[in-house]
Amino acid sequence: MTVDTKCGRADIDVPTIGGGGMATEQTRGEGTVVFDMPVPLDDSMRSLGEQIGELHDRVREVAPAITRMAFALYEPKDDLLKTFINSTHDGWALTSYQYRLSDSWSLSEIARTRMPRALTDIPHQLDTATPHTQYVKQEGYLSSLTVPMFHHGELLGFVFFDSRDPTAFTPVVIRQLVVYCSLVTLAVVNDMSAIGSVLSTILIARDFTQLRDNETAHHMDRMARYSRIMARDSAADFGLTDEQVEHIFLFAPMHDIGKIGIPDRILLKPGKLTPEEFEVMKTHTTLGASMVDSILRDLDRIQVPDHQMLRDIVLHHHEKLDGSGYPDHLRQDEIPVAARIVAVADIFDALSSTRPYKRPWTIDQAIEELHRMRDAGLLDDRAVAALVNARPEVERVLAAYPN
Repeated sequence: MTVDTKCGRADIDVPTIGGGGMATEQTRGEGTVVFDMPVPLDDSMRSLGEQIGELHDRVREVAPAITRMAFALYEPKDDLLKTFINSTHDGWALTSYQYRLSDSWSLSEIARTRMPRALTDIPHQLDTATPHTQYVKQEGYLSSLTVPMFHHGELLGFVFFDSRDPTAFTPVVIRQLVVYCSLVTLAVVNDMSAIGSVLSTILIARDFTQLRDNETAHHMDRMARYSRIMARDSAADFGLTDEQVEHIFLFAPMHDIGKIGIPDRILLKPGKLTPEEFEVMKTHTTLGASMVDSILRDLDRIQVPDHQMLRDIVLHHHEKLDGSGYPDHLRQDEIPVAARIVAVADIFDALSSTRPYKRPWTIDQAIEELHRMRDAGLLDDRAVAALVNARPEVERVLAAYPN
């Protein structure tokens, strides 16, 4: 069964019913079911996961049989759908999973037509062998609703509703759920907009640094993706949510913003730095953290999710587990998880990239060096293992974003 929808206002594309405006009531049989427009979520200093959990509770007041509500975020640059936020009752949640949208004909069609898809017999209607399909069947879900969500006309992602009741998604319930999806879009867009406001300001400064530094835009692309690979594949070990994994992906490229404050004679020096010059270079971590603090103060009306994670990455990505790093000589678990992950990504990319003073190392050579540093007690073993175990994906990143 398919329910026709259209996109609403240009600012936030909210699905509406049947080509008209927002429906306020629908007739079923001889009675009339009144729809109440959902009240906006209170997003004050709460994670998206907490907000979606609250929204799921509201949804269950309308349709108690819906035991899973999840949002997958779409990244057009890599054509990836990524698990992002979810609320799952009576079962385990699907996390740390990504899938190319173009590899799914059905989801691509949902995105193309902008029409929700309702399934009432999942065991027979879903016949693909993807981990998502296997998960849905394993959890005993019998019916589902998938709703594409758009912002400014661009695909933002999909909202998934699942139930073990094959009759859960009646036309009336579907119409109400599509309305609730508008709140998911608002919550995600608000979250991303807050992050975007900070990152856009930082990127302006970072672009000036790139005019002086030898690092390229592709270095930023690779850094972000290596960090996401490690965060995603070690999420269970580190206790990271999909939302936090995505924030590490977004924040990782900002790690060296403090280099804008390093003099050219040191930043652009082709040879090895003197001990005195290296002490100046090390201050890019504290300079960067001060920049983040200043930007956050200037944008004090914007609540930036995981802003401490951004600061941790900028300040602590050169710490070492044995305390020999800088600027604060933190040891082991004193070093924030995000900083430990970004440290490995930064070192791997530096080793495998071209620099004015070196040729790129092979992946085997770079991995050997990561293992040496891990064995010396400098790098987090879980982060290193996650990167090494995802070597095919790492090779694809290098091919897609070459030196």
